[in-house]
Amino acid sequence: MSLKLESVNLKLDNRQILKDVSIEINEGEIVSVIGPNGAGKSTLLNILTGDINPDSGNTIYDKKSLSQISIQERAFTRSVMSQMQTLVFNFSVKDVIEMGWLQRGNYDFSNNFSKAFDSITKECNVNNLVNRKFNSLSGGEQRRVHFARTLLQLWRPSRSNDPRYLLLDEPTANLDLSSEMLLMNILKSRSSQNVGVLVILHDLNLASHFADKIAIIKDGEIRAFGEPKDVMKDDFLTSVYEVPITVQRDPLKIHYY
Repeated sequence: MSLKLESVNLKLDNRQILKDVSIEINEGEIVSVIGPNGAGKSTLLNILTGDINPDSGNTIYDKKSLSQISIQERAFTRSVMSQMQTLVFNFSVKDVIEMGWLQRGNYDFSNNFSKAFDSITKECNVNNLVNRKFNSLSGGEQRRVHFARTLLQLWRPSRSNDPRYLLLDEPTANLDLSSEMLLMNILKSRSSQNVGVLVILHDLNLASHFADKIAIIKDGEIRAFGEPKDVMKDDFLTSVYEVPITVQRDPLKIHYY
């Protein structure tokens, strides 16, 4: 089972945003997408979610074209954490997290809401925030709340064989070091439960440490895709980011100047 893009192309205002992009996220693995600002990372994610339609190419969810999958089925299959998520109304934290709880159709999870909510809010360290107003929180606290909502959407009462994917755009933005590590370790835990994860990151060391595979994108093209040890190379990263970068081996660590 996998989620993938096949030969995707997209132009906006006569500018090539993505060019012949192919990428695959298998169940049980973390794929990190990295690259400079404006490289096309968020657009790639938005095509995977179905929020943007490419000019050509295909989005495939477990051998089915995205166009053949209903909105409800997509919601059961994948959960998305976008980069910019603002709320106009003065919701409580509990209200925001509850937005991730779906009517389950054939899944009879209705009696499990409290169990799921309590488990995820504790796991994300937001259980002490649930009675506060969302708009009163710091930027980092708001990110953790949105992350909890994202996890709740894919909650299952036990290990599940149905395909599930987490798609996250810079989820560590505004987080302190402790919260950053908590979030990445939760993603690692979910991948061990057979969830496929695609996460856009700016921190090359986080990507190197937690990802099973890394896609490096620049100017709308995937320049490299593979295991961290194979794609994280000094000269290549220096050319992509246009700053001097040194890669230390054993353990893998990236140094910027």
